[in-house]
Amino acid sequence: MKKLACVIALSSASFFAQAHNVTPGSSPEQAVLLQGGTLYTVTQGTLQNTDILMLDGKIAEIGTGLAVPEGARVIDISGQHVYPGLIAMDTTLGLVEMSQIRATVDTNEVGLVTPEVMAHQAFNADSEIIPTVRYNGITHAQVVPQGPLVRGQSSLMQLDGWNWQDALEKGPVGMHLTWPRAGLNTAWWERRSPEAQRKANEEQLERLRDTFNTAKAYHQARLAGALNRVDQRWEAMRALFTGDLKLFIHADDRRQIVQALEFTREFGFDLVIVGGRDAWMEADALVEADVPVVFGAPYGLPSRVDDAYDMAFSTPAKLAEAGVDFAIAYPGFWDTRNLAFAAGHAVAFGLDYDAAITAITYAPAKILGVEEQLGSLQTGKQATLIVSKGDVLDHLGQSITYMFIDGREVNLSNRQRQLYEKYQERLNAD
Repeated sequence: MKKLACVIALSSASFFAQAHNVTPGSSPEQAVLLQGGTLYTVTQGTLQNTDILMLDGKIAEIGTGLAVPEGARVIDISGQHVYPGLIAMDTTLGLVEMSQIRATVDTNEVGLVTPEVMAHQAFNADSEIIPTVRYNGITHAQVVPQGPLVRGQSSLMQLDGWNWQDALEKGPVGMHLTWPRAGLNTAWWERRSPEAQRKANEEQLERLRDTFNTAKAYHQARLAGALNRVDQRWEAMRALFTGDLKLFIHADDRRQIVQALEFTREFGFDLVIVGGRDAWMEADALVEADVPVVFGAPYGLPSRVDDAYDMAFSTPAKLAEAGVDFAIAYPGFWDTRNLAFAAGHAVAFGLDYDAAITAITYAPAKILGVEEQLGSLQTGKQATLIVSKGDVLDHLGQSITYMFIDGREVNLSNRQRQLYEKYQERLNAD
């Protein structure tokens, strides 16, 4: 009976935890004019004391002393900072609610090769975590399936929707692959011998090559009209061979990155390295191959005994200096909210401030193929932006006052904020 009661309690907790109480914004019935802010446009520099006019979900005009359209809503943001909405890459946001409760975890399917999986179909737009992430300025998130080899396809979601159909900005945006381990695991819990580990690594590489050779043969047979029977796995991979889908390879070790570059040269895929802990070591090769990096290790201890203590913090600056196109990511779900602060930390360790803003706005948009709509403040683009009283990269200064997605004002409330305000009233009552 005790076990049954425990199961019922956990089931109830997972049910109630999967829906937040913040209503998505509605389309504005009038123009919105933000007056007097400092605009970090990303592509056109920083504009002081500048207005921005939003109309029909788009940025209609940017300038100083703009005329107020009839019936427009005017918001004075003098002294505040305006940025494009932040884009979080390599997340499981909306796929996980409570990692300890299996029923709320929908990150991967069974099997090593599941290319047909599309992350947006499992996205929970009602996740209680989403409002807490928005509160720190994130308007969009790339939702990525997990898995040991060929994971499936990621999607870009805007974070103010009623359901996944409503939230889907673009999907799929790429096929994801976990590159097999290139070295030995020396952790205390590893029970396999070095020989056994090497054999396992080789088998994984062989399985990977067989998978892509099979997919290529399937694609060529479909093109030639020699195959009418559809296999959903290989059908999902055809877009890689036509160039309509990017291949996101998750690789941290230098040897993995080298192997991934050689692999994609053979097949001719449009490649993105995700993770990229050692990307700075292969910066020249990445630049030559025109391969961008989604750097997902902005914090952490050195991975080698002879690495500098600040390797994780200074890698973005090294990538920028070498000319590598990169974005900064903070993988995960609830902790993704710290994305802006990770970029700010990189600034403290040598990254140019404007480059840091680019790394969490325009660079992700470019990698995901939505740079014509998102990632910068430009006339004609989506009116997706945030307003902060202080520097958005500073955890002490950041204070988001307004967020707009497609011109809709987003309610910045969340469960934690509501509890804070509730008990603040209790203190004031005393």
